[in-house]
Amino acid sequence: MNLPILTSAQMRVTEEAAFARGVEVEALMDKAGTGVAQAITRFFRKPGKCIVFAGKGNNAGDALVAAERLRRLGWKIEVRLAFQEADCSGLMRKKLESLRRRRPDILGATPPRGGGTDLGVILVELWAEAADQLSAAQEAIATEAYLGTAAPLIILDGLLGLGAKPPLRDPIRAACRSINHLRTTKGAYVFAVDLPTGLDGDSAKTDRDCVIADFTVTIGFAKPGLVADNALNFVGRLEVVHLDELRSPEKKPKEVVAAPPVLRELLPRRKFGTYKNQCGRIGVVAGSRGFIGAALMTSQGALRAGAGLVELFVPEDIYEIIASAAPMESMVKPLRSYRDLLKEKADVWAVGPGLGKSHAAEILELIEKAKQPMVIDADGLNILAEKNSTLKHCKGKRLLTPHPGEMKRLSPDEKERRAKTATKFCQRFGVTLLLKGSRTIVAERDRPLSYNTTGNPGMATGGMGDILTGVCAGLAGQGLSLYDAARLGAWLCGRAAEIAIFNGSQSEQSLLPRDILDQLGQAFNEL
Repeated sequence: MNLPILTSAQMRVTEEAAFARGVEVEALMDKAGTGVAQAITRFFRKPGKCIVFAGKGNNAGDALVAAERLRRLGWKIEVRLAFQEADCSGLMRKKLESLRRRRPDILGATPPRGGGTDLGVILVELWAEAADQLSAAQEAIATEAYLGTAAPLIILDGLLGLGAKPPLRDPIRAACRSINHLRTTKGAYVFAVDLPTGLDGDSAKTDRDCVIADFTVTIGFAKPGLVADNALNFVGRLEVVHLDELRSPEKKPKEVVAAPPVLRELLPRRKFGTYKNQCGRIGVVAGSRGFIGAALMTSQGALRAGAGLVELFVPEDIYEIIASAAPMESMVKPLRSYRDLLKEKADVWAVGPGLGKSHAAEILELIEKAKQPMVIDADGLNILAEKNSTLKHCKGKRLLTPHPGEMKRLSPDEKERRAKTATKFCQRFGVTLLLKGSRTIVAERDRPLSYNTTGNPGMATGGMGDILTGVCAGLAGQGLSLYDAARLGAWLCGRAAEIAIFNGSQSEQSLLPRDILDQLGQAFNEL
């Protein structure tokens, strides 16, 4: 199973085919809106306030269904209409009326100027009063109960759906400005339904007032504009609401996203009689004087990913330091020469974090001659960058996990977008590549280019890559291909970071690699 990336034209074909089979538009809308609400509660478990910015089409209908589901869970709801109700689609009006009919058991606030109901849902008519000129009093009513409390304030962008292209026009432009203003001044988290208003889902071109989303919950399948490099800061965290009724026309997609419906197939439950030698012996080659933390984190990553045995090989001069600090579950072994590792019986190698370059020739020989699969990171990549032709002669399969700087050293002449750079590199060298970034890419020759969906800016700190290296090696040791180990490893580490912040006690500033280790179990359990 794959979740391909579809253009707006392909999405129309997919939806029309579903409708031709008898699928009802409203049934799809209900499932899509439910999926949006579930995505919100995955990050914000405590009810707060949700402000829906609604356009006049089905995108607004999806957002209103989501608001209805949230309301049942105790969320307070405010709807801001960009158009007069008479101008909205019939289905959108139906979902708005359904939201209005709910019992007034949650909201009792006085509606702000511009309209409202006495049935527990605040209604603001933006079409009657420009969104970027809302009075200070009205904004205070919208947010006063949520400043300085643990209750979240979120915004649902349901203004425009797939197919809409910039430039924006009023009243939509004014509504987008209002969303971005609330995000900046009130700390609101923005969830875009299907795509941020003002972003072209195909080309990723943006209007100057494009909504800046913290999360984009896209319906059915991801779209090309959502994974483009220049769209990252508008799209934010990407979530796909998978709908069984929508069947992709792409039988062999060139680009896909890594998401739970796909990844959970890679994690079968272990047989009751499983023992350690069936779960992989991981050889970690990492660390040097001054960089012992890299070796420790790589080993812990492999252990937390389920490796049966982890052996950490280090130079003799730091053996005692490493041995006293290493996880008690690992085995630390001193080395005189890295060439000696070719005699070891590891199932998978993890090579590079904190190694330094003083033994570059021996490390290159290990990379070239080891027959086992190998995950290469950090100084392993920097050593390779000085002689990347080594990759054409490796006796085993190799997974490279560079960050953007390391990728530039490995392929200094490439100035293409990240996806094309990754594809060309794998075609040239026949390796698996995990190109780290805000939307991590996994590439391999003759396999779809895969985009990761998890993670947050809190991961921008040293040591995260060491954990990832160990996790990928640990997964490969349990029988996953390097391609699947990379996709799953990136998702797990990113999701663990999210759990540490949204369900734990960390922030983007305080997040540390050890927090990823602590939350990996919960990330596995979600799959």
